[in-house]
Amino acid sequence: MNPPQLRKRTSRILDAIANLCLAVAGVLLVFLIAIFGWLVFGRYVLNNTPTWVEQASLLLVVYVTCLGAAAGVRGNTHLSIDFVREGMPEPFRTIFRYIADLFIVTFGAFMAYQGWGLVMTNLERAIPMIRLSESWRAAPLVICGGLIVFFAVANIVSRLSGNDSDEGN
Repeated sequence: MNPPQLRKRTSRILDAIANLCLAVAGVLLVFLIAIFGWLVFGRYVLNNTPTWVEQASLLLVVYVTCLGAAAGVRGNTHLSIDFVREGMPEPFRTIFRYIADLFIVTFGAFMAYQGWGLVMTNLERAIPMIRLSESWRAAPLVICGGLIVFFAVANIVSRLSGNDSDEGN
């Protein structure tokens, strides 16, 4: 397989992983809306508030946010303040793109590392009302931190190989 075909195949795999992140986040968002609907129905129609909804929704929001952030790194739609970089001459602009990618790699690695610490220290604690381990709240930090590192490194490799298609980053 020649290098352009390998780059194209790799890009498709990375895009598929990012799309899977978005699909899972979308399903979880629909579930989040549904359980809030159940909360309103239970509170105002049945006069019996389901107390587990708050804890479940907090858990779901963490997953939706982290999965969306990881996909945002792949699509270069993450938060970026680039007016200073884009106002510079081309050699400096390229250097600042690499610096930004290195910051993202560092952030993702820190997120995964600290998330792993939270997973390991909270294995025995249960989330009130839903009786899952508190580690479930920290697991998306590990998963998505790893994905952020993976996607940012892929962006760096892509840029180094001459495929600078992410002008928005």
